[in-house]
Amino acid sequence: MNPFRFLTTWALALALPLALAWPLASEAQTGAVSKVRISTTAGDIEAELYADKAPKTVANFLQYVNDKHYDGTIFHRVIAGFMVQGGGYDAQYKEKKTRAPVPHEGRQSLAAGLKNTTGTLAMARTNDPQSATSQFFINVVDNAFLDPTPIPDGDPVVKFEYQGRVYEKVSRSQLLNAPQLFGYTVFGKVTSGMDVVQKIRTTPTGAGGPFPSDVPRTPVLIQSITLLK
Repeated sequence: MNPFRFLTTWALALALPLALAWPLASEAQTGAVSKVRISTTAGDIEAELYADKAPKTVANFLQYVNDKHYDGTIFHRVIAGFMVQGGGYDAQYKEKKTRAPVPHEGRQSLAAGLKNTTGTLAMARTNDPQSATSQFFINVVDNAFLDPTPIPDGDPVVKFEYQGRVYEKVSRSQLLNAPQLFGYTVFGKVTSGMDVVQKIRTTPTGAGGPFPSDVPRTPVLIQSITLLK
């Protein structure tokens, strides 16, 4: 499995011409920690969002919450041993319009201690690290390989190995901008309702709408996401 492709939403996720201006919510409005309730047809999930660690990402997510973008969307990609993903399609598999992508904050959030561990929320994207809009996923196992890759000190970097490939005497800026090393931005964590997440992860899946696999056979609807504090 190529870890830098599976969180795309296939070719249909590349609907950037639909993007609107980003962002409308200011980072200051989010505070250090916000709490949201994700109400689904499988039950309620509550999560903390860490604006002190991923400010632009949290502001972006909360603007979609304020706009009620998520109301009526589905978890359209569910892989039991990996993650559950939603926030981009309605129950008829119609992709919702989004604002422009949010800047990637993966390395910032990693440095602040956020990793792709069980129960964390992270932004889904295409192969372009700077393409995340509204879709998010919840890790249902520890997915360390989704974390951004720390770049060793030095310029050029004398020697660096990643997933079997050895980089030698490569400029630091080249490594910092390599798409395969960005990982995925974590911005929150489930605080209650992991039983609901477990229920979603084990729902039977198959083809659905335009997607060839991993779609819940019984739709799991996000009825609403509301800001609690």
